[in-house]
Amino acid sequence: MTHTMIPEASTPSTRTVEGDSSDSIHWARKAARAFTDRLSPAPDPALADTLVLVVSELATNALRHGGGRFTLRLSADPGTVTAAVSDPSPAPPHARTPDLDGATGGFGWHMVRRLTQALTVTPGPGSGKTVCAQFAR
Repeated sequence: MTHTMIPEASTPSTRTVEGDSSDSIHWARKAARAFTDRLSPAPDPALADTLVLVVSELATNALRHGGGRFTLRLSADPGTVTAAVSDPSPAPPHARTPDLDGATGGFGWHMVRRLTQALTVTPGPGSGKTVCAQFAR
C-alpha cells in the first residue's frame, strides 16, 4: 500500500495527510506549507518554516522508526498551530547521540524538542502513539 492522501478539510483550520512512503514526506511538507499559507491572520514566516521542518522530521521518524506509515493532522486556533503525527508503533521517541562522523542521524528528536513550544507523546490511536508538536502563533 503506497499512497498519500490529502483530503480537503471542511475548514482551513484543519488538514490531514496519510502516508507510507518516502514520497509521503514531501506531501506532508507541502501540506504544512499550504496549511500555514491559508491561515488568517497569516503566521510569521519563520513559524511556517519551523512547522514544515518539524513535520518533515516527525513524518520521517514515523516511517523509519514507527512502523512505516503515519497520519499527520494539522490544526490551528487563534493562539497555536499544532502538528500531530500518529504511527502504529507504541514505542516512544527517544533522543540518540548524534552521529557527527557518519550518516546515521540522531539530530531529529533533539531539534524537534528545541523548536516546539509544547511537545507531547500520547498512546493511540490503537496500539500506536501520537506525537503532538505545538507552536505559538
